[in-house]
Amino acid sequence: MTKTDSAHPAGPAATRRTDPEPPPPGGVLWTIAGDVRALLMLPAAFTMQVAHPAIAAGVDEYSVFRTDPWGRGERSLRSVQLWVYGGEEAAEEGRRVRRLHKDIQGTDTRGRRYHSLDPACYAWVHATGFPVYLYAGRYLLRRFTPAQERQLYQEWLQVGRILGLRDRDMPQSIEEYWPYWTRMLAEEIEPTAVARELISTEVKLPRPQAASPAARLLLRLTWPVLRAAFLRLRAFVTVGYMPPEARAAIGLEWSPAQERRLRRFSTAVRLLVPLLPERLRYLPIARAARARRRAAAR
Repeated sequence: MTKTDSAHPAGPAATRRTDPEPPPPGGVLWTIAGDVRALLMLPAAFTMQVAHPAIAAGVDEYSVFRTDPWGRGERSLRSVQLWVYGGEEAAEEGRRVRRLHKDIQGTDTRGRRYHSLDPACYAWVHATGFPVYLYAGRYLLRRFTPAQERQLYQEWLQVGRILGLRDRDMPQSIEEYWPYWTRMLAEEIEPTAVARELISTEVKLPRPQAASPAARLLLRLTWPVLRAAFLRLRAFVTVGYMPPEARAAIGLEWSPAQERRLRRFSTAVRLLVPLLPERLRYLPIARAARARRRAAAR
């Protein structure tokens, strides 16, 4: 049992002593998770998650991704950032996520009973992030060395502990991970209705909220065009940055012409983002953590 699953002695100090540590500042995950290019990677991981029948059933019944996609996306992104950059807040965010999922249960598309915190389901949600970072990173960041891949996986395991995953719930090395990945794709992953919905360009998508009346008016007038463009881009990056073997398991098509477009797009992003000022290159929680680290080093 992990420290987050065990009974804590009373008092915040005792809780802090038994909390798992977040990934180290300056590590591989610290470098990539808060970069704005991560926004292009996450849709592939989310779609792989809901290609699991039990996770698809839970999202279909309990999630607000259809009625409040922008709010849900913002909350999910904030949660991911806190796991990596939140310091003492990381473990509390992990506990909050588990509390949020404790009542999510039902029957999946194969007629099996599920609970969202069952290790088999909960571990898959977490496990999808690692291969997407590796595969999409080759396009948007760089190709990792074998040592960096191993470090990234170990740091991702640390994030899993923050989420309450026990060591026995996840493969503990890359050598153990890839057979697990292959088995999950062969035995569990399928083209669920929710996965297909996340790459559809025809779904209804509510307008995001705007602060000022002028912005709300402009958004209302331009939303039909913006909506169509956004859905096309979302589908493109979701399928494009998904590892090919996962695409095949979900039944997604990807042509050589699309691959050429993805490479051109990725090259432009890879060259442009490092030229941006820090306030534009990093997401807010990551940017604040980087500033705190620099201040502490002075």
